[in-house]
Amino acid sequence: MMPINVLPDKRIHSIDILRALTILLMVFVNEVAGMHDIPQWLKHMPAGADAMTITDWVFPGFLFIVGMSIPFAINHRIRKGDSFWMLQKHILTRTLGLLVLGFFMVNAESGYNAEAMLIPISWWKFLFYPLVILTWNVYSFKNKKWEYALRGLGLCGLLVLALCYRGGENGEEFMKPQWWGILGLIGWAYLYGSIMYQLSKGKKIALFVFFVLCTLVFVVAKIPISNNSVLLNWTKSQAGHATHTGIVLCGMVLSLIFFDQKNKASLLNRYIIAGIFAFLLVLSGIMLRPAFYVSKIFATPSWAMFSSAASIILFGLLHYVTDVRQINKWTNFFKPAGTNPLLTYIVPFIIASVFTLTNFYFLPDSFRTGIYGILFSAAYSVLVIWLVKLLNKFKIRLQL
Repeated sequence: MMPINVLPDKRIHSIDILRALTILLMVFVNEVAGMHDIPQWLKHMPAGADAMTITDWVFPGFLFIVGMSIPFAINHRIRKGDSFWMLQKHILTRTLGLLVLGFFMVNAESGYNAEAMLIPISWWKFLFYPLVILTWNVYSFKNKKWEYALRGLGLCGLLVLALCYRGGENGEEFMKPQWWGILGLIGWAYLYGSIMYQLSKGKKIALFVFFVLCTLVFVVAKIPISNNSVLLNWTKSQAGHATHTGIVLCGMVLSLIFFDQKNKASLLNRYIIAGIFAFLLVLSGIMLRPAFYVSKIFATPSWAMFSSAASIILFGLLHYVTDVRQINKWTNFFKPAGTNPLLTYIVPFIIASVFTLTNFYFLPDSFRTGIYGILFSAAYSVLVIWLVKLLNKFKIRLQL
């Protein structure tokens, strides 16, 4: 296979930093969500509100970065010698991993019958994360047998946990996809985005056409004609996935604007094109807003477009500071989160599972309110980054 686009065969510092800051903010807002007397701009907006906050940007911000990374990842594997089918196997394996993680984490949150579980739910939640590490850790054994053995142990352990799970009022149900969870939603958007990138052959115009089609899927799903139409009814189950995929596609387009070396545009022109792209997204979001108001909960196109425009602006600033001006020292602390996003994401859940298992939480109620809660959440986010750096030293790095 020939590479689809001509992209740098190296990590892009500004993409890693944008990913790191997004993950850091995700940890922060997730912790703030458990606090009291917190300003509305640090919370998710209610489903019926026509508005969004910085918290509502975090998830689409990460989807946008997934999109930015896809062209680099696919072209890197092609340069390494992957055949077409090897590449599809890799994409499907990553997707399956994200779906499995999201599936387990959603069922750990709700739907279980604690009395019917074959092991206590606190132990079930706690054991899940070591098994995740065993299954998806990046190993460096010279003898691959050890790697296969540890991955096999992790997979077998996950299977045992699945068999131990009981849900429903009578405890007769096994795990089921109540929803896919954040990681599962990322998995579907990654899969659809990867397929569309290959079908488009890395052409920005074709990717933009796919973005328009994703928006149309959402629009069709919301109009009455789709209710009783065999041909259109499928859009109702795919509306959210279509919006999420649209955000991923916007990330791809921005990567190609900045880094596709077939494009001979000057750096200034690349910034101008990115700015025009952001402006068009904002304009489109404003035009769609009267019919489909801004809502993260309902994954509306206007929310996706405003979020993508914000991501473009933020990336442009980071690119100029870190890649153009080479002002990078301030980013050193955040690098582990940027290069280990999955591990950074699950560390807070590991900590929470320990607290659940031990029935102990060290933070007094007085620090779970107002400014003290916000300051604690910020400190906690920094602690998570430090723990990721520590885990890296012990050769724990997750990769799907």
